[in-house]
Amino acid sequence: MEGPAKPRQAASVIVLRGGGEALEVLLLRRNPTSRFMGGAWVFPGGAVDAQEGAGDVSHRIAAVREVEEEAGLRLPDPKALVKFSRWITPPQLAIRFDTHFFLAHAPPDHEPRPDGEEMVDLGWHTPAGALAAHRRGELELVFPTIKQLEQLAGFGSASELVEWATGREVVAVEPHVQITGETARVVLPGEPGY
Repeated sequence: MEGPAKPRQAASVIVLRGGGEALEVLLLRRNPTSRFMGGAWVFPGGAVDAQEGAGDVSHRIAAVREVEEEAGLRLPDPKALVKFSRWITPPQLAIRFDTHFFLAHAPPDHEPRPDGEEMVDLGWHTPAGALAAHRRGELELVFPTIKQLEQLAGFGSASELVEWATGREVVAVEPHVQITGETARVVLPGEPGY
């Protein structure tokens, strides 16, 4: 019997605006015709390309590239990205990613724009506002994005969030899928049944 699929390395950026006054994050809507997460609202990101190397540097380079490709924003320096979290797709799934999430302030005087192919819409949202829109059925969000937004909602400003995250050790989160009969439930580390 084969073991779980090896996760593909990926990177994502939670683009922030609001400075010391507020916290808004950039969400992009994936093309509804995409076979992977079609129609979902996500943070810009994608797979690390082989030529981008390995390790932390490769994730940072991929993160900057993806933000520019998907949202038309040029981030100034991959080294300036602040690590926020790392999520590994459950071992029970065939398509898996090991995604490193970074924080970055939106570049001043640049308005994001969706690429029109992979991403078809975008919006700035407070974390709590995005979660409320999801509950109302207005934004389709996937599990890791929901969990990130829940954590982000605890911060009053972009500056406060970046200050909290700077230098902090990031521990990977690898949810599991627990199947009971015909019901599947995502279980996080530390929860019963993990």
